[in-house]
Amino acid sequence: MKPETLLQQLQQNPDFLKLTLAHPDFLPFVRYSLQNGTQIQIWDTGVLYCQPKQCGQQDIVLSSGVHGNETAPIELCSTLLNDVLAGKLLLTERVLFLFGNPAAMNAGVREIQDNLNRLFSGHHSKEPGIQSAERERAKKLEGYVVKFYEEAPQGLRERKLYDLHTAIRGSRFEKFAVYPFLHGQNWSKQQFEFLNACGANTVLLMQAPASTFSYFAAQSCKAHGFTIELGKARPFGQNDMSRFAEAATALRALISGSELNTKEFNEADFNLYEVRRAINKTTEAFALHFADSIENFTTFDVGTVLASDEGVEYKVEVEGEAIIFPNPKVAIGQRAMLMVKPVSVAGKVS
Repeated sequence: MKPETLLQQLQQNPDFLKLTLAHPDFLPFVRYSLQNGTQIQIWDTGVLYCQPKQCGQQDIVLSSGVHGNETAPIELCSTLLNDVLAGKLLLTERVLFLFGNPAAMNAGVREIQDNLNRLFSGHHSKEPGIQSAERERAKKLEGYVVKFYEEAPQGLRERKLYDLHTAIRGSRFEKFAVYPFLHGQNWSKQQFEFLNACGANTVLLMQAPASTFSYFAAQSCKAHGFTIELGKARPFGQNDMSRFAEAATALRALISGSELNTKEFNEADFNLYEVRRAINKTTEAFALHFADSIENFTTFDVGTVLASDEGVEYKVEVEGEAIIFPNPKVAIGQRAMLMVKPVSVAGKVS
């Protein structure tokens, strides 16, 4: 597609997601201005940069579709972006909208070949000779995020990245956030308050480096980075978007400078967990020993066999240990389940 054709189509129908899905491999660079002075730049398929006429002090990345079948966040972000492009939503902050894996979105699958959310922080290139579209996409997305932050106006600024997902299975807590490992730094009181406003008052505090997009943002870009799970994955058009109203309202307020009434942080308002251990799939014999209907954050009696692999059984080891993200279909060597436990953040929030 020629740049002038892309610009004409976008101006006639300001639906960037539609254009992305029609051209999942490539869209040319295009730059233009909205009537309200907002500068728009298309950097790639699924990658659109917005800079308002007068910028605030925040540089915000809104990411969705890193897993192609997690459609509710894609639809939520598309609605926000369409309102920006149509002039209905006036930005006050620089925003980079990312639709992570357009090919997987078109196919209605989590991934085409590789789990995109296991390829960041350079993991896309740690196995020489192995190539895939997801590995190339992860490398490009890292570059776009770095470019976005590094090209921000000078001065005291705040970097943020919210990578929006939905989970394979249901959860005892419908919406929850994953807070990347901060290497000993305090958790952000302000960010806890924002997550609560999004309806995600359950937070999983990671205790080790990861290959996720949010950890890349937090560690490599020094941003407030989060993976936010908004519910259960469903096909396009089958989401009850009213269930995402809190998140949509909070994100809309964040990027447009609208007033958002957040509640003062109180640990009692949250369900806080930390990772106790990760269970990896080591052979094709790996199997879960509970039903697909079992939800994230479910607890079992001590001694219950949760999973098995060749020559080993994984049992509940301590009272209150709960499962999260169980998935026996991951590739060999990848995490198949996390075991988490309740935790306090007293004295570690600022």
